[in-house]
Amino acid sequence: MKKPSLTPSLIAASTALLLSAAPARAHFSIQQPASWAEQDFLGNPQKSEPCGQADPGQTAQPTGAVTTYRPGQMITIALTETIFHPGHYRVSIAQDMNSLPPDPPVTPGSTPCGSTPINENPTLPLLADGLLVHSSKLSGPQTVQVQLPQDFTCDKCTLQITQFMSNHAINNPGGCYYHHCATVTIAPPGDGGGTGGDGVPPSDGPGSGGGCQLGGVPGTAAAPAAGLIMLALGLVRRRRA
Repeated sequence: MKKPSLTPSLIAASTALLLSAAPARAHFSIQQPASWAEQDFLGNPQKSEPCGQADPGQTAQPTGAVTTYRPGQMITIALTETIFHPGHYRVSIAQDMNSLPPDPPVTPGSTPCGSTPINENPTLPLLADGLLVHSSKLSGPQTVQVQLPQDFTCDKCTLQITQFMSNHAINNPGGCYYHHCATVTIAPPGDGGGTGGDGVPPSDGPGSGGGCQLGGVPGTAAAPAAGLIMLALGLVRRRRA
């Protein structure tokens, strides 16, 4: 029996059926600051609010990474949109995951994920909204600058980067959003340790090499020098006597 051949029209119809049945997806990954969890090549896990910590079938694996910043610092956020959908990004910060704000409400359009309002005057815990607004594919990795509050400090708090996607189906979980987080410490100079993601220098505490100390402990190198000077003065006086 002769097998039926696949005509161009049949192939086109089959392709359209497969595309319509496939769920719409968009993904992103973060490169800076360091993610709180390991990411795969698409940036997963990232569906579950607020940090992708409860994605079905993909357990989050903490990295232990902590990035240190200063109050009021302008920080760099670097991300890559691995699968395109129109939308934008927002950034929030809170003492822990549970204190982050909920995802904003969404008004359906031609798809369940139509639009969401952009907050033009963000206040804590929201730092910035409407970042990288786009309706076409972003060209490679992107960076944005976000300023930290002048009077906000924290130890190992949570910085959240959220992607809103329009023209998108509803994710379960996550709705119209994807989520990434980073663990950060925000401390004045001298109170924090280590180097932050934007070149925050080490603190000026003991052993850091900063401040007005000589050697590893303040005063340990200055004391012998002062003793030698006093001994030399004593010898000069004896010779004159």
